[in-house]
Amino acid sequence: MRFEIMRLDDVDGTPVDTTVVDAASVNQIVQQAAAIGQRLWIRPAGTAAS
Repeated sequence: MRFEIMRLDDVDGTPVDTTVVDAASVNQIVQQAAAIGQRLWIRPAGTAAS
């Protein structure tokens, strides 16, 4: 399964960066974001994800 991870702007919460990753990579990305206080939005990547 693949997931779309959007990094969110600290001020208004708008997506600033989008990455599609496999399930095995999600935990590492979440840990890195938590270490620096970064906000993420994670959802399953469908056929419309780019």
